[in-house]
Amino acid sequence: MNYHQYFPIDVVNGPGTRATLFVSGCEHQCRGCYNQSTWNPDSGHLFDEAMLEQVIKDLNDTRIVRRGLSLSGGDPLHPGNLDVILTLVKRVRQECRGKDIWLWTGYRLDELSPAQQAVIAHVDVLVDGKFEQSLADPSLVFRGSSNQVIHYLTDKR
Repeated sequence: MNYHQYFPIDVVNGPGTRATLFVSGCEHQCRGCYNQSTWNPDSGHLFDEAMLEQVIKDLNDTRIVRRGLSLSGGDPLHPGNLDVILTLVKRVRQECRGKDIWLWTGYRLDELSPAQQAVIAHVDVLVDGKFEQSLADPSLVFRGSSNQVIHYLTDKR
């Protein structure tokens, strides 16, 4: 899997101070997408073991407390990303006590494959649905268009 950007400190993509990873690869290619450079799964940088360890280290850093991890893109649930994203969310669950995981995807919750559902089983909040330019609303919190839905999958809000 490749990624475009990693922000070890982020206050925009989810509640509180977070670490945010923007992965490469998106099949949806929504008209008006603000992150078109992430569509190609081969673009960006390789997400290797060192990067995985950095994310875990940042989430456990007590000098700058982070509430959790945000996964966006591209699309973390792109078929080419699933193995690495599953490893990442499992590691966060095991090694980063108390941290929440937010994930943005163009897929809808009711259409996820079994492999995508395996990832979602470790996620606290899922923001689903393709960005629809005709439904764009800058007043929405944590989503770009009104068709997108925020699913609270656990009691962490």
